[in-house]
Amino acid sequence: MPTHVSPPLLPMQWSSAYVSYWTPMQEDDQITSGYCWFDYARNICRIDGLFNPWPEKEHGHLLWMSEIGDARREQSRKQKVAYARQAQATGAQLQGTALADEVTPFQALFLPQAVLLDGGARHDGRHSVLGREADAWVVEPAGKPPSVFYLEAGGNRLLRMVTGNDPQHRSVRDFPNLSVGDIPDSIFTSCNT
Repeated sequence: MPTHVSPPLLPMQWSSAYVSYWTPMQEDDQITSGYCWFDYARNICRIDGLFNPWPEKEHGHLLWMSEIGDARREQSRKQKVAYARQAQATGAQLQGTALADEVTPFQALFLPQAVLLDGGARHDGRHSVLGREADAWVVEPAGKPPSVFYLEAGGNRLLRMVTGNDPQHRSVRDFPNLSVGDIPDSIFTSCNT
C-alpha cells in the first residue's frame, strides 16, 4: 500500500451526478438524485435535485431545489418546486408547483476544496466504491461522528462521502460520474437573474 503523506485537494472545477441515501435505510428514508457543480476558482457551486431529507408525509410534498451558492457575493439563490400527490380515479398524479425563490446569506461552499486538509483527514485504507478502487479519508470533527470521503485511488476525484450527526444513521452521497474541467458561466446563472 502506498504511503499517503497528506490528503489531496478536490479538483479545482468538477461536476457530477449524485445519489443521496442513508445507511442504514429506515422505513421513511428516501433515495434521491441530482447534479452538482463546484468551481473553487470562482468560489461558487450549484446543486440541483430532490431535497433529502425531506419527509413527504410531514410536508405533504416532495421538494426539488436548484441552489446556486456564491461565496464571493455572499449569497445563495434557491429555486424550488413542490411536487404533491393528487388523488385521481386513475391513481395518484404528481402536481408540480413553483415556489417563491429565496435569496439568503451564503459564506462558504458546502464542500470546500480543502475539506480533507482543513479537517486533518487521515488515510483509512483502500476500499471498493462503485466498482472502483478508492482511498478512504476520515475527518473527525470535534463533537461529531467521523465523516468519510472516498476518493479514486491515488487521486482526488470524489466517489462517495458519508457524513451526518447521527452515528447510527449516516447520510451517503455517491458521485458516480465525476468530471473534471471547465464549467460554463451559464451553469451559475439563475433563470430569474
